[in-house]
Amino acid sequence: MKAAVILMAYGSPATAEDVPAYLADIREGGPVSQEAIDELTERYHRIGGRSPLDEVTEAQRGRLEREVGLPVFVGMKHWHPRIGEAVEAALAVGAETIVGLVLAPHYSRLSIAGYRERLEDALRGRAELVFVESWHDHEPFLDVLASRARAFDGHVVFTAHSLPERILGEGDPYRDQLLETSRLVAERAGLADWSFAFQSASATGEPWLGPDILEELDRLAANGVRRVLICPAGFVSDHLEILWDLDVEARERAAELGLDLERIESLNDDPAFMRALAELVRRRLPREVAA
Repeated sequence: MKAAVILMAYGSPATAEDVPAYLADIREGGPVSQEAIDELTERYHRIGGRSPLDEVTEAQRGRLEREVGLPVFVGMKHWHPRIGEAVEAALAVGAETIVGLVLAPHYSRLSIAGYRERLEDALRGRAELVFVESWHDHEPFLDVLASRARAFDGHVVFTAHSLPERILGEGDPYRDQLLETSRLVAERAGLADWSFAFQSASATGEPWLGPDILEELDRLAANGVRRVLICPAGFVSDHLEILWDLDVEARERAAELGLDLERIESLNDDPAFMRALAELVRRRLPREVAA
């Protein structure tokens, strides 16, 4: 039985000129204001003109392919190459089993479920699908994060992308999984002084999960904290939410507050992290494939 892996990420515009089409894709054809286009374009300008997500994801794909010894294809949720394109590429090499893995450790119906839906729609039953819904407590992943936060002499703030607050009333496990990851990493790293905050909330007119990282920095400064390390446990790659929200916005706020702010190095294609993902894939493969 032949198998392949489809490695999925959110997607990012290749250039500032792609921003309008990218926003239109996210909003599924809904109206996109010029203000929103200008704001996102300016953020990309501030981080060097574009996001490194494409290059990082390709590097992750290559390393994962070498680790698992199976074809690995990249599929983006909101940009190219699309998830559907990755499915066709996997089927073209004869894959009978496809492992779907999203480069996001924590499950939410507003995020991970959308990847699965796109993958199933593209596959249309033409191969067996093994989908990894969550890996927030995968021990090798936790170990990699802990190695980056260990021995920090200060306060550690774990962060992740915010989502609308209404998910709590729907029984969504997203926040609980994030807090569990943070606790497990803190235990491994021997952290006594840590907290959790959200980042990257969108202006949709409804409440989003908090506290926001900027609010958390305000709180920490008010309580006399002077050294802070941000550990974005909900992200595994350098992209806009890291390079803008943390490296620009959070650093600017920290400077205003007199905080010494650091951030852990993103996991990207770190060999230990890629081995963690490879183990995750191997665990999900049918026995006859894994053997």
